[in-house]
Amino acid sequence: MSLHEPLALHAAALEESPLVARARELFPLIRANAADTEAGRRVVDANIEALREAGLLRVSTPRRFGGHEAGLRTAIAVSGEIARACGSTGWVTALTNMCSWVIGLYPERVQQEVFGANPDARVAAVVAPRSTARKVEGGFVVSGRWPWASGCLHAQWATLGIPVVDEAGNMVDQGLALFPMQDLSIDDTWHSTGMRGSGSNTLVANEVFVPAYRVMSLTQAIEGIYPTEHGGIEPLYRASFMPVLVIILIGPPLGLARAALEAVAETLPTRGIQYTTYERQTDAPVTHMQMAEAAMLIDAAHMHAGRAADDIDRAMYSGTALDLAARARIRMDCSRAAHLSKQAVDTLLHASGGSAFAESNPLQRIWRDVNTAALHGILTHSTNLEMYGRILLGLPQNSPLI
Repeated sequence: MSLHEPLALHAAALEESPLVARARELFPLIRANAADTEAGRRVVDANIEALREAGLLRVSTPRRFGGHEAGLRTAIAVSGEIARACGSTGWVTALTNMCSWVIGLYPERVQQEVFGANPDARVAAVVAPRSTARKVEGGFVVSGRWPWASGCLHAQWATLGIPVVDEAGNMVDQGLALFPMQDLSIDDTWHSTGMRGSGSNTLVANEVFVPAYRVMSLTQAIEGIYPTEHGGIEPLYRASFMPVLVIILIGPPLGLARAALEAVAETLPTRGIQYTTYERQTDAPVTHMQMAEAAMLIDAAHMHAGRAADDIDRAMYSGTALDLAARARIRMDCSRAAHLSKQAVDTLLHASGGSAFAESNPLQRIWRDVNTAALHGILTHSTNLEMYGRILLGLPQNSPLI
């Protein structure tokens, strides 16, 4: 058995589709642009254009607008394949497709404004209500700053968390308000050592009017109540809100872990182990154990991802709501998948020794990217262990975003 054969198992663990095959075909281009994406702190335009032409930024767009309306396994697999070549490009792919799904939850009027005018429209999002709002006739006037808006440098729209207030200024709900990007400015704040090319900068609104019909209740969305008129015939857009937002994030860590396994497998036969008698690293039992451990960690990550996707899909197609315990377990599955992916990359980095940190070695970028992704606030492993443990013990939830 060659060192490459187990990789077929990892690729097959998530649904194969023509979209995944298209993503795989883009590997040489996106890998070649990975260094420029990182250096420029934004996904290079050639990558975005290639993804657009391949239809890989319409994975979760409704079919009514020429999208693929694909299932969650496909969405995860597409971003994972892109992340194998470049973590930042994979991350932006994942978030862009997630935001297209969110637009599919809005009323038809909003969907027409976004996708009816441009089926390739791209949307960025920040769910946290980092703003102030005042109610005016027909809507709200909003000011605020929303950091970590991944993909905003290539977006035409942004859906952002706002407080929904009454005429007296009292907060009565939390909402997701949709803004044209021309109404916002971008503050260049994303100076990160990992996922450097994701362009996760800060969006800024200064007294921007948002019509009421472009504000969706976040509170109701978390409970599975969406304003779309098509939920009865479009199962994807009745899927559970937070589980979808979380599971979309794990495609890139899964892809990055596979990229690390591939990179190490390519170099092992030509390397020795310094200060030992091993002229070939592949002869050392410790290497066998490291490779097996990394492969099993990656397999386990895919298993958690697959279980979470299947749970969401079953509820989505049957039209049943996921209860709190199920949603908490899905969030834990996703956190675990990201954590296991990070552990696999750590193991492979140790197997590669100090040379892994050479700038020319893709492992150092993979390691920085997967650690950054795994520390996303909603994927942080320790936080999710506590959250899930509380639910298992019947204690009140300590997060509203489950």
